Amino acid sequence: MSLPILDQFGPRPARQMQPFAGGLALACGRVHEICGPARVAMAALVMARAAGPVLWIMPSWQSERLCPDGLAAFADPGRLLVAQARRPEDMLWAMEEALRSGALPLVVAELATVPGLTPVRRLTLAAESGAEAAAVRRGRAPLGLMLTPGAGGAAGAESRWRIAAAPSGSRLLERGPVWRLRRERARGAEPADFVLHRQGRGGDVTVAGAGGEAGDGAGGEEFSDENSSRGG
Repeated sequence: MSLPILDQFGPRPARQMQPFAGGLALACGRVHEICGPARVAMAALVMARAAGPVLWIMPSWQSERLCPDGLAAFADPGRLLVAQARRPEDMLWAMEEALRSGALPLVVAELATVPGLTPVRRLTLAAESGAEAAAVRRGRAPLGLMLTPGAGGAAGAESRWRIAAAPSGSRLLERGPVWRLRRERARGAEPADFVLHRQGRGGDVTVAGAGGEAGDGAGGEEFSDENSSRGG
């Protein structure tokens, strides 16, 4: 007697999630987009909560470089593998191959332009293949982060986040950095605004709604159109 498909194979395992601030998390085995002036800071927050080596891909023509001392405030710079690409398409190729291997739990690419749907789809398929490869080794599914300039807008990404630095109050109180984070789109989640507050150097990150309440919030201040990737 034949059995229903679900009875034969059972339910799919729950997708691995990578927390990065409070209860906020990103789905592993997927590619996410981060834009806004403090996009590098958000990638560093994800790196701080992730484990294992991290591949960071950047354009070779970019004059700015990651500062190890600045990164040390978030995570161990010794975990970082830096790759420099000569062409934009080389950056996408390097990210795709790294995700497909499943050997690295986190792959970050500082893209010079917003990629089209086809490259993002290729990255997503590579991340899914990498998740399968990691599962064989009982490892963690890879997580891909695209850091895009301006307002972003990569079609096909699992989620899009926009982040900028916010005033942290009086320095006499020795408060840590504060960011305004907007979840612009995500599969299975509504757009929402958050305020992230880091408790000093190396401290925990607390999350509140844009209005000050814990959890999801609506409204909040508008973001500026700054394009700096080293803000915050």
